[in-house]
Order: sequence, then C-alpha cells, then structure tokens
Amino acid sequence: MRRNLLILILLVINVTACTNQDYSPKPRGFHRILFPEKRYIQTETGCPFRFEIPNYSQLQTDKSNNAEPCWKNLDFPQFNARLHISYFKIGLNSTLEQLREDARTFAFKHTAIASSITQKEIRQPENNVYGLEYHIQGNTASNYQFFLSDNSKHYLRGALYFNEKPHLDSIQPVLDFIEKDISHLIMTTKWF
Repeated sequence: MRRNLLILILLVINVTACTNQDYSPKPRGFHRILFPEKRYIQTETGCPFRFEIPNYSQLQTDKSNNAEPCWKNLDFPQFNARLHISYFKIGLNSTLEQLREDARTFAFKHTAIASSITQKEIRQPENNVYGLEYHIQGNTASNYQFFLSDNSKHYLRGALYFNEKPHLDSIQPVLDFIEKDISHLIMTTKWF
C-alpha cells in the first residue's frame, strides 16, 4: 500500500512538473467597444437653438442648482459620457467678448495636465454659426470643448466629460467616435 501511494505521488509530481506553461505576466487588456450605427434625430430644445443629436444619446435639461433654464446635458449612457451645453443670451450682462474669454479660460484650465491644446475655427455662414473648438490632449477631465455664436444674440458652449478617471489611451476610440457626433451637432445648429 505504501508502495502504491509513493508511485501515485511520484506520478502526480511528474505530470504536474512536466507541463510547459509560460508564467510571464500578460499585458492588461481592455474590453472591446461596440459602436452603434450613426443615425441622427432633430431635437427641439425649448430654447432659441436646435440641432441634431445621435439616436443613442439623451438630451436632458440640466438640473444642477446653478443651472440656467437653457442649459442642457447630452448623455451618452453606453460610453459613460456627458456633453454639458450652456446657452447664454448676449447682452449687457454677458457680452460676446466676456463669453469667449470664459470659454478660453475653461479650456486652458487644463494646461497643467494637457500635453497640447489646439484650436479650430468654426465658420458656417449659411446657419450664422461661428465659434471655436478646443481639442485638449492628455489625461485631462475634458478633452473636447467648443463655443458657438451668431456674434450678436446667441452663445452656446459645450464641454465633453467622461465619468471615468481620465486615461486618454483607453478613452481615445470613444472620444473620436463622440467628437464626430458633436461635429454633426455643430453643423446642424440653428438659431431662432
């Protein structure tokens, strides 16, 4: 009986010792991201502007304590992202220059962490829409911001945030996908 037990132990040791497994650590992987087909719907905001949004997003009125009546949130639930949209009527209390400088200040608050910030002019004379896009590279809270105006009465500002710790290398595919949706929103913005 002792002999059988010894043979069995040696056999188990021999079988387990002879496996040729690689025990080196594997690189960390990320989940595969499935992007929906891009389809857009016209939305009525109840405010003096409208635009088209993706059918996989949800436009809601901003319910935060300091929100103005025409502040909106465009949520992308599948990607855990939100585009904060703020509307201001240009006037004595909110001049176009003040609002433009506020947009610039908000974008450049990320300078300490950003690797670069690029600006791109928005010009759509057919819709009377002008403004700037800010592309902010690096592990910042917001990687994309913009403002739009008709240069006389209307001003609209947007800032995209992900509800995740910022790691640009992991969110970059989603950021690129959503930026195309925001570009479409900008291209379809109309004042009234």
